Amino acid sequence: MKPISWYLVFAMFLISIVPKVEAGFVDSDLSALSGIDRTKDIETIQKVLEMKAIKQRLENLGFTQEEINNRLSQLDDEQIHQLAIQLDELRVGGDGLGVVIALLVIVILVVILLQITGRRVIVTK
Repeated sequence: MKPISWYLVFAMFLISIVPKVEAGFVDSDLSALSGIDRTKDIETIQKVLEMKAIKQRLENLGFTQEEINNRLSQLDDEQIHQLAIQLDELRVGGDGLGVVIALLVIVILVVILLQITGRRVIVTK
C-alpha cells in the first residue's frame, strides 16, 4: 500500500506542474506583426556583432564593418527578426535554468525510487 501511495503523490505532483494553456484563432496579419520590433532586433544583432570572437571571425572571412552594415540594411523586418531570434538561441552557455531544473527532477526521481524500493543510501567517511 505504501508504494502505491508514493506513486500517487508523485503523479499528482507531476500533474500539478503542467501549466494551463488556452488557445484561440488569430489573424495571420496580427500574428506576423505582433512580435516584430526592428530596433530591438537590430540592437540584439549589434550586440552579437560587437563580440570579439564574432568580429575577428568576420574579419578573417574578409568582411568589413561597412559591408556588414550594408547587408543588414538590405534585410526586411521579418528577416531581421528571424536573425535576432536565431542569434538569441545561439548564446553561449544559455541561461542555465533548464539544466538546473533537469538536475532537480533527476534527484527527485532518484529519491522517490529509493523510497519506493525501501533502499537506503549510506555515506561513510
